[in-house]
Amino acid sequence: MPYIKTNKKNSTLLDLKSQKCGLRHTVFSVNGNAYTGEWQDNKKHGKGTQVWKTSGAIYNGEWKFGKRDGYGTYSVLLPETKEYERKYCGRWKNGKKHGYGTYFYNNSAVYEGEWSEDQRSGWGRMYYENGDIYEGEWMKDKNHGQGIIRFANGNWYEGAWQDGKKNGNGKYYYSDKGQLYEGFWVKGVAKCGTLSDFGRDEAPTPTKYPIPQIHLVDMQLVLGEAQSAYLDQCR
Repeated sequence: MPYIKTNKKNSTLLDLKSQKCGLRHTVFSVNGNAYTGEWQDNKKHGKGTQVWKTSGAIYNGEWKFGKRDGYGTYSVLLPETKEYERKYCGRWKNGKKHGYGTYFYNNSAVYEGEWSEDQRSGWGRMYYENGDIYEGEWMKDKNHGQGIIRFANGNWYEGAWQDGKKNGNGKYYYSDKGQLYEGFWVKGVAKCGTLSDFGRDEAPTPTKYPIPQIHLVDMQLVLGEAQSAYLDQCR
């Protein structure tokens, strides 16, 4: 019996010693991934750096109970140059992009703003590869809510969005002609509105004649009636 008691004590001591807790040097997992940093209760917890063997990607930042959580930077290894390229820097939660952060796409496109569970959600600004810039609200990776997009050609739209498309009341400015359209959109298509001259004198290619001035007693009332008529038609 005394021998068994001693054995139990020794095994318990060895088990405690093998538990990873506090700051440790690099620890390699079975699949070859390497982690250098802090631990708690045998899980990555605190600040640390993980290198994935297969992809060569690196995460450097905060961890919580084995998952990326807090502020951190994720970079990927470019196979052609063998250099690292930063992909995301910002907040994480439960292993996913969550909170404010900046993401760099494979092309020159960049998104900076709020995230929720790896998707653009909340307020954010998107710089597209073609030069367009969207600034406004997002939901589940799509423009959703109020926002403005400035196109590379100088045109812009400001108003409501739904599921990535213009939807609701908005304004569209044609910089080449110096005209402003104010109206109502449904799934990206303008359904009813008014067109007027706006910055026509500075426009590079204005129309031959200006738009005649038509004074409505209540323009918003007319637009509202047209909008209601269209919605009734869709029901």
